[in-house]
Amino acid sequence: MALYEHVFLARQDVTAQQVEELTARFKGVIEANGGSVSKTEYWGVKTLTYRIRKNRKAHFSLLNIDAPAPAVAEMERQMRIDEDVLRFLTIRVEELEEGQSVMLQKRDRDERGERGDRGFGDRGFGGGGRGFGGGRDDRPPRRDREEANANVESE
Repeated sequence: MALYEHVFLARQDVTAQQVEELTARFKGVIEANGGSVSKTEYWGVKTLTYRIRKNRKAHFSLLNIDAPAPAVAEMERQMRIDEDVLRFLTIRVEELEEGQSVMLQKRDRDERGERGDRGFGDRGFGGGGRGFGGGRDDRPPRRDREEANANVESE
């Protein structure tokens, strides 16, 4: 049997519980056709890059599948019929990823604050370490600029 990573997007109007029910239904289709789903992940509601069927956001879900091609084809056929599924993508892979996917690792890192809790006072308002209102006027001129200006003035 082949290994697949399958991601589908569900409408923003449905609840997270309904997305879990969709995932369970599609998992049942795979298992009924002789395959297995080793991992399911719900990535949450994310903003789409562009509107899809008048939706600006969607629920993202991942399935790691070990199944024959006809089982995947049947699942995709049912997804095309379901009006709650906006898009899906199935990719055949050599091996399935163990543990959390990159998307969940990213979400965990964002929640923990990987870079620490920096406030406005740490780098100044607006970042860049210059503080609020401080431009480049408070720096001394660079040596190469002074030399270039001296060369222009001497000519």
